[in-house]
Amino acid sequence: MKTLSGILTFVCCLVLASCSGENEQPIPFSLRPQPQNPVTYKYMALGDSYTIGQSVCETCRFPAQLKTTLEANPNVTVNLDIIAQTGWTTTNLKNAINTQNPSTDYNLVTLLIGVNNQYQRKPFSLYEQEFPELVSKAIALAKGDKRHVIVVSIPDYRYTPYGNGLLNPETVSQEIDQYNALAENYCAQNDITFVNITDITRLGLEQPELVANDGLHPSETAYSRFVGRILPKALAVIND
Repeated sequence: MKTLSGILTFVCCLVLASCSGENEQPIPFSLRPQPQNPVTYKYMALGDSYTIGQSVCETCRFPAQLKTTLEANPNVTVNLDIIAQTGWTTTNLKNAINTQNPSTDYNLVTLLIGVNNQYQRKPFSLYEQEFPELVSKAIALAKGDKRHVIVVSIPDYRYTPYGNGLLNPETVSQEIDQYNALAENYCAQNDITFVNITDITRLGLEQPELVANDGLHPSETAYSRFVGRILPKALAVIND
């Protein structure tokens, strides 16, 4: 995998450059380093509606966009599996993983879960108990190597037309912060990669293009911004 370091680093820089401003110029194709041998990576995405991509196309959700970006090099193939469904809580995801019993040889595993615990008014103590259990399951799927796991923060749906119409929208943000703080602190204490994308979703009311047509979930554009943050970490993982 070390032979891919150059091309994957280039892809990362190219994506980040494209997000940084219109004046950035891409590196000419002739200058891009090319790996000599084909490489295949296995990627498992665990979560809920934010992972399955409710209200966007299959190639628009962030795991698919991450796969496409990594496959910008013709010698790189990413086999993507997803265990996620709209409405799932931590309990639902745990049960689904146990039922599906996936293999444990993934090069990369992402985990984004918890919004439905908050939305469905589950006790916070349930998240305190089950989030670490899900991280352990993610590590097990990633060949038992925590360095191959990326935890993604929970988006804030308060900054959507739906969330803004709730009786106490400020409470949503406060509770999302509580869930994310627990996840981030747990990851910091256990040396697990954590990527914050919540602030992107908090632009949803002033930048409506970040919200899907259902008025609640992230759009393809929002997911692209997620990938801009996740990609450098993913590159570090698969180059490990």
